[in-house]
Amino acid sequence: MFSFAAIRDDDRPLLMGILNVTPDSFSDGGRFVDLERACAHAEQMVAEGADIIDVGGESTRPRAQPVADDVQLERVVPVIEQLRSRLAGRRVSLSIDTRSPRVAATALAAGASIANDVSGGVSPEMLSVVASHGAGLVLMHMQGLPATMQLDPQYTDVVREVGDYLVARAARALEAGIAREALAIDPGIGFGKTREHNLCLLARLDELVSKGYTVLLGTSRKRFMGAICAETDPAELLGATAATTAMAVMAGVRIVRVHDIKANRQAADVAWACKRYTGP
Repeated sequence: MFSFAAIRDDDRPLLMGILNVTPDSFSDGGRFVDLERACAHAEQMVAEGADIIDVGGESTRPRAQPVADDVQLERVVPVIEQLRSRLAGRRVSLSIDTRSPRVAATALAAGASIANDVSGGVSPEMLSVVASHGAGLVLMHMQGLPATMQLDPQYTDVVREVGDYLVARAARALEAGIAREALAIDPGIGFGKTREHNLCLLARLDELVSKGYTVLLGTSRKRFMGAICAETDPAELLGATAATTAMAVMAGVRIVRVHDIKANRQAADVAWACKRYTGP
């Protein structure tokens, strides 16, 4: 049975490296559609300190349209199969980033051990697939769907509502037979949230951590930070992303999902050292 806690020998925070094998993801679309280039990038991320490689064949950026299962499978399965072989013996896990139970099932059979579901496990079939494979599951909060989620997101108390939703989804996953240590919850920064909602969630991450589940955070290169920093190129938001990585670790977040591993590994490790420091 998969356990997020078992990925590392020590207990420092985990980094999930983003590997989008899509033509249209928001900051790296088209860069890794070639199989060899995708695998080489994954190996580089592992060398720089990634603990998990998250392979995705469907963009879920704002206004993105759904991608058919067959197309996703054509994109992700060869990469997962290659990485299973090329990373054999390395302490790294493979994740499939998909809302589709069929894609998840095929990817898990091909060598992935985690399903990263931005829809929050709303499909009973997804929960069944993960449980039957003894895999890990990331449950993310999203208000609406990628095509419409940023039109007019509304909350009364975003932290409370997101937390309550994720706890409820986790309860359903437990009922489906997925172990608690195999679950992670993700507040879904940028998924049906305004800049103010995102900032509120970041400022109060400790409230989500207090729910008792492994927490994953994904802010990498996201537009709300660009608005704060007056930067329109997502690739130039490395410093902003590293700042949120450090904040997350200090708040008790256990997994941070990022594009740029080296700098975020440093940010996470320094924050972790500070968090654990008890003085002379």
